[in-house]
Amino acid sequence: MKIKKNIEKIPGGMMVVPLVLGAIIHTIWPKLDVALTGVTGSYMVGTSVILFIFFFAVGTNINLKSSGKIAAKGLSLLLGKVILAAIIAVILNMFLPKEGVTTGVFTGLSVLAVLAAFNASNGGLYVALMTTIPNRDVDVAAYPFFSIQSGPFFTMITLGLAGIGAFPWPALVSTLVPFILGMIVGGLDHEMRDMFSPLQGGLVPFFAFTIGYSLNLDMILQSGLVGILVGVLVVFVSGYFLYLLDRYLVRSDGLAGWAASSTAGAAVSVPIVIAQMNPAFKSTAGSATAIVATSVLVSAILTPIVTMWYYRRLVKKGKIAPVEDADKSVETKATTKQA
Repeated sequence: MKIKKNIEKIPGGMMVVPLVLGAIIHTIWPKLDVALTGVTGSYMVGTSVILFIFFFAVGTNINLKSSGKIAAKGLSLLLGKVILAAIIAVILNMFLPKEGVTTGVFTGLSVLAVLAAFNASNGGLYVALMTTIPNRDVDVAAYPFFSIQSGPFFTMITLGLAGIGAFPWPALVSTLVPFILGMIVGGLDHEMRDMFSPLQGGLVPFFAFTIGYSLNLDMILQSGLVGILVGVLVVFVSGYFLYLLDRYLVRSDGLAGWAASSTAGAAVSVPIVIAQMNPAFKSTAGSATAIVATSVLVSAILTPIVTMWYYRRLVKKGKIAPVEDADKSVETKATTKQA
């Protein structure tokens, strides 16, 4: 039936489709989790457990023994994304009400929504783009270093430092526990890394559904325009900022910066987790989740377009080889080795 292939035709489909399905079910049967007591009912509202396993799997993929160049690129993308999101959040906090915008065209817009959307890149999309372009091994290897941004830790830190929200240190530390455990286990035994790392993709539909079940269709529809705007800004504002860092700080060609300009699918979980840690954000968590989900979809469309446009520009200027030339080079090397 090609279920996976058809779902992935929708940008961010493995995140968006289960989320919308969860919202539809919750809209039609809001008490279904109560009716289906036991394992099924618990699953529908069991976001935290699934996210713990997901972030543990992400942690196992982080190899701290990687070369300095790989680490420099990965950390620059991580810090660039986080610092830019923090600056934007601080500025918006001066103008937006704490409960977010509740009327007008920008209904649902809040600091939490924008911060969560800007704070993390879609790692799957980044790796997919970098692996379709020749000679980007360093860029691909850098991903694990900035994959940690997908969790709520940096969002909580930013909200706390900006005076937007307060979080107890145990809550902050707890968000890092699965990452750290994953890094330790994956670092001690590469076979454990090989076993857990593939879970990253497999768990996405499950936590997406549980998050969707906390929403309803009205919330998603109302956030549409704002989510589209946020998604466009994420790609062009964060993309350009990361391009500058990759170009002038890491001394690369900037392509990785544009490829990291999207919103991570895992970022959809951040508003809900933040609200669990600090009840003050409960009023904005639902609309923020819907906006972030829309940003995931929009950026999944725009980021490849912008990245490939910049790639073709680099090829035109003769700074990197086109795909065809790279393929020929690989074939020539293979023929030489055989000879």
